[in-house]
Amino acid sequence: MTPALRVLAPGLLTTVQDLGRGGYQRLGIAAGGALDPVSLRAANALASNPPGAGALEIAYTGPTLAIEADEARLAFVGAPASIEVLEDVSASSGRQIDVMRSVLVRRGEVVRIGSLSGGAVLYVAVEGGFDIAPVLGSVSTYIRGGFGGWHGRALVAGDQLPLRRTQASDREELMIEGLDLGTPARLRVILGPQHNYFSDGGVETFLGSDYAVSAESDRVGMRLEGPPITHSRSTDMTSDGIAPGARQRQPIVLQVDRQTTGGYPKIATVISADLPALGRLPIGAKVSFEPVTLEVAQGLRRKLAAEVEGIYDRLVPLSPDEPDFMLLDANLISGVVSARSWNP
Repeated sequence: MTPALRVLAPGLLTTVQDLGRGGYQRLGIAAGGALDPVSLRAANALASNPPGAGALEIAYTGPTLAIEADEARLAFVGAPASIEVLEDVSASSGRQIDVMRSVLVRRGEVVRIGSLSGGAVLYVAVEGGFDIAPVLGSVSTYIRGGFGGWHGRALVAGDQLPLRRTQASDREELMIEGLDLGTPARLRVILGPQHNYFSDGGVETFLGSDYAVSAESDRVGMRLEGPPITHSRSTDMTSDGIAPGARQRQPIVLQVDRQTTGGYPKIATVISADLPALGRLPIGAKVSFEPVTLEVAQGLRRKLAAEVEGIYDRLVPLSPDEPDFMLLDANLISGVVSARSWNP
């Protein structure tokens, strides 16, 4: 039997994502990938996977997954959520699992992930990864294009996501300490590339106002509610390339599944170091912007890269006082065997 995670309930929007499919924007194909690549990398680190392995990206409300493998090791990083491991599909409650850790689950058990709090996305990596063929070098789901991931769409009930491993490796469970998944008080931007299309008052409004993340936001663009931004000239212009984090004349910050070109002025671009934090912002979150220079943006990018490289240094064995069902598998007293494996 092929090892798999069977989807009992899909959640609001659960997709397979990795670090994206770079190099095809000239063909009109978005780079895509995880909204929060830092959390994706951290989840893969906890699962002993390569940094860019495909994982589940969960938006707002999580799925319920049945384990159809002898063993599987899952890792959870991102927004806090209610995560339960149930003994079987008939159980009404189970043991609670925190985010920022790995956990071993077994055939017949069910992982139920509830609503997320304080953030928009949660990542679930599985040790060994999913046995899904890449499209253009990536397993990221591109819903608008209908390809990548699992059949080019979000998960639905009845899906069986094939796993590369039937059993988990023999290792202790890990947690990650001190990983900052917060957002800066103000998102940093570089003005332009067409801020000269906007009036001085419009630029001041943009930099001096608070905006709220709209419920109409998606992986293409984060729609913002707030004061309008006035122009100083016609908005007609020749189409040019779209960078991630570009802010259109309408209150939209373009995200990972954005279009690749557009013929409208962009007042500013969120710096790359702040894009993971942007991807974490939930509906209703307040957003404001602060201009920085290119040199400052480059320095912040290098700082983020160093923090990402240091993720593995933050992995520690699960704390002894952390409640964990693996204690049932431990020979705590000489001559006493595992409570799970003993067969009278």
